[in-house]
Amino acid sequence: MNRAIFRDSWGVPHLRAGDPRQLARAQGHNAAVDRGWQLEVERHRARGSSASFLGAEAVAWDRFARAARIEDTARRCHAALDGATARWVGAYADGVNEGLAEGARRDGSFARTGLTPGRWEPWTPIAVWLSTHILFAGFPTKFWREEVARRLGEDAVELFATEGPGTSGSNGWLVAGERTASGAPLIAGDPHRFIEDPGVYQQIRLSCPEFDVIGLAVPGVPGIAHFGHTGRVAWAITNAMADYQDLYRERLRRRGGLVEALGPEGWRPASVHTETVEVAGGEPVEVEVVETDRGPLVAGGVDSGEGVSLRCPARVAADIGFAALPRLLAARSVEDVDRAVDHWVEPVNVLLAADTSGGLLHRVAGRVPRRDPRNRLRIVPAWEPRYSWDGTWEPTPRAEVGEVAVMANERGLAGPLGVEFAPRHRAERIRTLLGASSAWTAGDMAAVHTDTHVGSAAALLDVLAGLGGLGPAAEGLRDRLLAWDRRMDAGSADAALYAAVRSAVVRRLAAAPVLDGLGTTDGVPEVFHPWLALLPRVAFALERLLAPGAPAGLDGPAAVRGALEEVAARGGADGVWGDTHRLAPWAALPEEPEGGWPSVAGDFDCVLSTSSLPGITDLSARGPAARYVWDLGRREDSLWVVPLGASGVPGDPHRRDQLPLWLSGRLIPADPGSDAAGDHTPEPDRLPRPANVKESDDV
Repeated sequence: MNRAIFRDSWGVPHLRAGDPRQLARAQGHNAAVDRGWQLEVERHRARGSSASFLGAEAVAWDRFARAARIEDTARRCHAALDGATARWVGAYADGVNEGLAEGARRDGSFARTGLTPGRWEPWTPIAVWLSTHILFAGFPTKFWREEVARRLGEDAVELFATEGPGTSGSNGWLVAGERTASGAPLIAGDPHRFIEDPGVYQQIRLSCPEFDVIGLAVPGVPGIAHFGHTGRVAWAITNAMADYQDLYRERLRRRGGLVEALGPEGWRPASVHTETVEVAGGEPVEVEVVETDRGPLVAGGVDSGEGVSLRCPARVAADIGFAALPRLLAARSVEDVDRAVDHWVEPVNVLLAADTSGGLLHRVAGRVPRRDPRNRLRIVPAWEPRYSWDGTWEPTPRAEVGEVAVMANERGLAGPLGVEFAPRHRAERIRTLLGASSAWTAGDMAAVHTDTHVGSAAALLDVLAGLGGLGPAAEGLRDRLLAWDRRMDAGSADAALYAAVRSAVVRRLAAAPVLDGLGTTDGVPEVFHPWLALLPRVAFALERLLAPGAPAGLDGPAAVRGALEEVAARGGADGVWGDTHRLAPWAALPEEPEGGWPSVAGDFDCVLSTSSLPGITDLSARGPAARYVWDLGRREDSLWVVPLGASGVPGDPHRRDQLPLWLSGRLIPADPGSDAAGDHTPEPDRLPRPANVKESDDV
């Protein structure tokens, strides 16, 4: 078969083949060899069978995967693909099947768990995509809003509305040629996801006579969906924060051997069957899978007479958007990218693209159903016609691109399509940084990626500044915080002090009697519990809760005063921010490196967005899952880095060799035409400012 693989000095695979289908097969084979364990974990998670080798801790997810009918939706989407795309996806699955035995021999995780490689079906890559992204839009937040409305009243439903720990975000920016040293555009950014071991993105080059693309692939999925550079055009995305999945409150009953659900047209038959989840070291778990005319039941059950169903565009339309993937690989202009992502379904993204002819693109891609505005906020009654989908989709907004375009999950281009967005701080900070130079280079972008200024600190510090009558120790801490440079550097003792006071504020606000009962999980499946946890909700809504007009019973100044006195009484914070703000990747079989996971700089609202859960832990489980810079002047000058390494195999020299670079903000060349033997950015403790940028508090 006409295919070859070259690995650069960082172990990144560069694949070549005679045509796109052969290349897809080669990509699948490579993924199985380099990431076999990861692929098999994801296949089992998509099927709802991961507890069979991971044990009881995986049961909650498996129950959800079965109930939500992830694999069945993937089958439907695959059956509806055009022939060429179906064969292309099938070729990738064939390649995985060819390589899995070798991948299993390389990774001791198979032997540790007794897992033997299974067979990838043609629809398995679609199932992996669905499983990975089904919670991206955060539909479980609607369970939370129901509790808020019940406890605090309808007016408080959006009180906690902000990007929280259960969702994903990203930074992305485009600098037009007028603001770069080369005169050609640059696209850069970093997707914020749970940091996984192995990583969720794989650096790769895919080459055949029809195209030659570098980018970040999702292991288990063919092509390069989110971040790619074809030589002539490059693109990148962030989560649009759109709301496109609905929850319906269902009334259910059994009539003889049938199950019925009450819909707008009365009682209608629901499909029902039982599946069994095998559990390593435990008893099997039966799952009654019920689907109404709205969608599969993800909470409740027939015997209780009520439940909650989930309605998603992919299941309704039998389309996940995979037709866009081969079109992106073949794109040569922003017009090609634009036409390709017209096929995109979910997750809904904001996209930036630029080409070598000067074309620029900034748009939303994906499907958001037209329906009643209340559907976006709450669980709506299935039997009321007003909440039904009308079969049409909202228009996808787009915008003209000036000298700079920024996307950071804020309420911007996608504002009409969502409810909860990230605070403005990351987007505003990136714009400020980019405005300080007119001669940007790819290497300069590291200074933006790693900026640690935390804009959201102003809310707490403003309250601190207005406090009087403090004890001497508390007054000293207050003055120290007010003089702080507001940078969440790993070596900063003041950042650690700020984090300690913030956590104490969060705990005090969460303990307010007015919030008593919020965060209960009765009747809500375990997989959704993170969206219902009170402390993270308070933490990520802290700016609102400290602002004037907060609900009666939430006394922000009193909480801040008490927190300051509490921290002062215990002598302040111990050590520096990095002592407690450490990386905490997710792994199916956790394997902590010798000496533990390292310290990380940054914070939730920094451009260097390394999220913790204030009030619970300073550990960071979510952050930049990759960093990239696409150079449209010379692709050879493009740069990237991932948190760990190119390989997912334990003991491989490229398993974690990029971790020191990722921690320090350095990048390596992405294009094989450049010298891949070394990193491309300086190594001082603090990265230099780009040319023409002066050091100040604002930049």
